[in-house]
Amino acid sequence: MAFFVGMFLSCLRILSLLTLVMLLLLEPNRVLGSSRGKHFGLISTAGMCASTVAIHGYKCQEFEVQTDDGYILSVQRIPEGRVGGGGQNRQPVLLQHGVLVDGATWLLSPPEQSLATILTDNGFDVWISNTRGTRYSRRHVTLDPNDPEYWNWSWDELIVHDLPAVIDFIFKQTGQKIHYVGHSMGTLIALASFSEGRQIDKVKSAALLSPIAYLSHMTTALGDVAARAFVGEITTIFGLAEFNPKSGPVNKLLKFFCAQPGVNCYDLMTAITGKNCCLNSSTVEIFLNDEPQPTSTKNMVHLAQTVRDGTLSKYDYGSNYNLAHYGEPRPPKYNLGNIPRDFPLFLSYGGKDALSDGKDVETLLDYLKFHDVGKLHVQYIKNYAHADFIMGVNAKDLVYNQVISFFRNYG
Repeated sequence: MAFFVGMFLSCLRILSLLTLVMLLLLEPNRVLGSSRGKHFGLISTAGMCASTVAIHGYKCQEFEVQTDDGYILSVQRIPEGRVGGGGQNRQPVLLQHGVLVDGATWLLSPPEQSLATILTDNGFDVWISNTRGTRYSRRHVTLDPNDPEYWNWSWDELIVHDLPAVIDFIFKQTGQKIHYVGHSMGTLIALASFSEGRQIDKVKSAALLSPIAYLSHMTTALGDVAARAFVGEITTIFGLAEFNPKSGPVNKLLKFFCAQPGVNCYDLMTAITGKNCCLNSSTVEIFLNDEPQPTSTKNMVHLAQTVRDGTLSKYDYGSNYNLAHYGEPRPPKYNLGNIPRDFPLFLSYGGKDALSDGKDVETLLDYLKFHDVGKLHVQYIKNYAHADFIMGVNAKDLVYNQVISFFRNYG
């Protein structure tokens, strides 16, 4: 989920870059610290199935999927509802989370309010992906999470490696094309992937909640100004390969910045995501205990570039390195107008969403203006913000039932 993107980026803007550099240079042990060996403690030996699914009476299966660049991803399958009824005819659905969270995001609410279990109880074969670097997907065939090279990726690599690996695996396991649900960054990687023709032959339709393909009109109080300050690049220069808000340098810096005059970190969720209308306090408490999850600093930089540049492009290494990497001085753009016009899309966005702002969604829809009539379904919920789409107490009635109807229209 992208609503933690602004938290760090804008707090950094509040403190001058000079102060940051001085802290890093003069007290590297206090600011940068050492996080070697700590990350593996986040991994539950029981796995996500035992901790978030089976406790509610659902069957759940754990899988490991290896990407072609060596990352080992954790994938969960809920093959049937609590009343049974599994079988080959159940349509597979892949749920893809956003940034700084993991697959447990789809299971934070009670079963009757969580999209994963609602889909399962409505006859779908539900698969949940966990992006590289999150607590259940921290393995690699040769690299260790303590190695900076492990974190040398952005959402470009999720498009090229993670998403194809998971979709291919589900397709081979089920023999069926899948329905896709993405939230926040999960929508970004899907749209960019479809625009390049990746995996679209194995995907039947896609439901995109809080789409964030474009971010230039983001209204979050903590996001925009820092994303324009290039601070992500500074953290890269100083070797912060892993962006883990719960440990090490990021956690210390966050606490330091939140203590600065004029910074209100009391209600971060509202400040970052917009005023969510419909969250249950107990679900928010569970969320705050489990999240945020680690990602790469390079991924955060890439998201910041998307805000600053107002375009949807591959990672910008700078003109000289872009020439070496892409053969041109500017990173290539993802042209969402290339998404096949007959591909079924369902987009749902909210009027209070500070990250998926209505103006940016309009830009996205403009790229899709030639989509076939009847194949593009758009839902607007006036009082919804970013987190309402995955934790809202009324999301089942307002959003999920519409997603189910959409999927059933396309087999």
